Amino acid sequence: MISNSTAIPHPVAVMVSGTGRHLDHLATLAASGELPIDVRLCLSTRSDIGALQHAKRWNIPVQVPDEARELSPEAYSDLVFSALEQAGVKTLILAGFLRFLPIPDAWQNRVLNIHPSLLPAFGGAGYYGHRVHDAVLKRGCKVSGCTVHYVDNVFDHGPILVQRTCPVLDDDDADRLANRVFLEELIAYPEALRQHLSVQASG
Repeated sequence: MISNSTAIPHPVAVMVSGTGRHLDHLATLAASGELPIDVRLCLSTRSDIGALQHAKRWNIPVQVPDEARELSPEAYSDLVFSALEQAGVKTLILAGFLRFLPIPDAWQNRVLNIHPSLLPAFGGAGYYGHRVHDAVLKRGCKVSGCTVHYVDNVFDHGPILVQRTCPVLDDDDADRLANRVFLEELIAYPEALRQHLSVQASG
């Protein structure tokens, strides 16, 4: 568990499918007291991804529910949110998470996601990772960025909390654009979480 704040930290879980850069960044901010969260659980789609090394380093418990993908979306959702309830988690953070997760009514406006484009542009099923940046470049966009939003039951939908922009340069490829967008993501996600925590505290 990660927390180093005098205030009572807000219990969160992070769901991952890849490198875990956001997990590492959020855990770092929590440990320094810059973000008042307690990362109680890491949920992963696979047991062989880099994100789990970050979880291990930060001593965050890990679960990999339904790694074989045998469950229906609804059964998977039941399993995930049961694990969150058991861990005392109040907010779920999706960070590079690549599986459809139906959101129960009780968890509306308690699940956040970050997407590497300015939604609603370049969002929806099939738009993730470099596919997004390739589409931005192909379209000839001059500006890109990232979006943090609440998750509902439609891909890359739901109320937007924070958007940040960056330029698309003439000599960009997907890697260079992805790196520039990610720098904005590192600012956007903590900012969105602070907004969310403020609403939770006032509610």
